[in-house]
Amino acid sequence: MKYAIFGDIHANLEAFLAVLEDAEDQGCTDHVCVGDIVGYASDPSECLRIVRSLDCPVVKGNHDEEAVLSTSLEGLNPLAKFAMEWTREQLNEDEREYLTNLKLVRQVRDFTIVHATLDTPGSWTYVTNKFDAMASFSYQFTQLCFYGHTHTPRIYVKGDSVDAMEDTTVNLEMGRKYFINVGSTGQPRDGDWRCSYAIYDVENQEVSIRRLRYDIQKAQDKIIDAGLPEMLAHRLALGK
Repeated sequence: MKYAIFGDIHANLEAFLAVLEDAEDQGCTDHVCVGDIVGYASDPSECLRIVRSLDCPVVKGNHDEEAVLSTSLEGLNPLAKFAMEWTREQLNEDEREYLTNLKLVRQVRDFTIVHATLDTPGSWTYVTNKFDAMASFSYQFTQLCFYGHTHTPRIYVKGDSVDAMEDTTVNLEMGRKYFINVGSTGQPRDGDWRCSYAIYDVENQEVSIRRLRYDIQKAQDKIIDAGLPEMLAHRLALGK
């Protein structure tokens, strides 16, 4: 059994399709989504439709939550505010209900999924270093947990101490816990524009993070054609 684990799609259909195609080529049998299906790019409804058609475990991201609220967006920067207002207008009632009912944390087989942190999942705190990761490890009751939110792939390992790994593949060892950021499918922010996702090979007890090229020009053109801010298109190529 192999799981394709992705998140932070952010309505980027072209990147999402590239991930799904690669996952099939890699022999993945199951799919898991760690949240933020919508927001920023031009295809929130189509990305939602595909995620739902996969009938896979999904957790709620902060953009998924914000998209179904009627609260003011005054606290957001102008770019994010415009994108979220636009996204809210695209979603129908059925899509809103689906996003509303998503859980913040789920256990899937022998691992856990969350969008942000395990200690305060609804506060949308960022895990950017091993000290941030320590708090989540205290609430992690499975050996393995996958998350997103920072748009940067990262592997944290807890043995006698907590360390951040530079490798993109890890072989799971008994007695250790792993808190793994799968990176962003639709909007990476680590300076690498290629979409990111993870594969969990259950039989071989191995997790690998994969980076893929996709039709970024098409994604950029669709953002601009939808009337969204051009900066949302330009930043895709910057990986920021």
